[in-house]
Amino acid sequence: MQVFQSQRGLRVDGICGRETWSSLVEAGFRLGDRLLYRRSPMLQGDDVADVQRRLSGLGFDPGGVDGIFGDNTHAAITEFQHNMGLVTDGICGPLTLSELARVAPVRGGDDLVTPLREQLKVAATPATLSCKKIAVGEEGGFATGVAAVHRALLLAGAQSLELHDSDPFVQALAANTAKVDCYIGLRLEPGHQSVKTYFYRGFRYESAASRRLAELLVNAAANSLDLEEAGAHGMAEVILRRTTMPAVVLELGAPHLVAMRTSGLAKAVQESLERWLTMSGE
Repeated sequence: MQVFQSQRGLRVDGICGRETWSSLVEAGFRLGDRLLYRRSPMLQGDDVADVQRRLSGLGFDPGGVDGIFGDNTHAAITEFQHNMGLVTDGICGPLTLSELARVAPVRGGDDLVTPLREQLKVAATPATLSCKKIAVGEEGGFATGVAAVHRALLLAGAQSLELHDSDPFVQALAANTAKVDCYIGLRLEPGHQSVKTYFYRGFRYESAASRRLAELLVNAAANSLDLEEAGAHGMAEVILRRTTMPAVVLELGAPHLVAMRTSGLAKAVQESLERWLTMSGE
């Protein structure tokens, strides 16, 4: 179980909880086992991720290789069908799969169009927080930290959306609906005395923009809070996988110390975002 969790970017605890069970089910789907199409709730599985990777390798952007058949994947399928002279219904059935198999060999991750378009999207906007829409969320226990970051972002000219919900699905939906430019999650973890960050990695794909921000954040927060820096880690947890914009979770050890230094934390988040935007625009 722990080996499976590690391979899938899940928390390695050996417990078959909600996310692990869902991932086990998804791993059982192979391309061609079923029709793939946009529906509610959205289809999820390794077969969806395979289609997304093939589409991205051909230059059709499915949004991200996350194994979730959402609006972007539907649009990419439809565009592919149009280019191949197929019926443009957005349904990935036998004929569409046959064409994908014919023209899109399975490749690595460096030749996908999705990371490039993600980077270009960030770079296309002004390299300043002014008018940027940033979501700042927590799943319980750290409302003061979110409020501090919220205030700092407002003072820097950004639009800030506070998200307080124990369900990461709800937070991801709120961030996606608001069409924010970036999501920052704050999490207290009494089990260690360090600072870690997490960004999306899954299905042999990672969000390069999110990773860059995660690396900046972990360094700035550790220095500001005088805690050990424990690195940026690729994960496939719900909030990172479900958000459609660059997203990072900042996990903070030593909760009692952090609670007394929320202003320093807020400054670290603000400065990291500003530096990230500047780097993306270069």
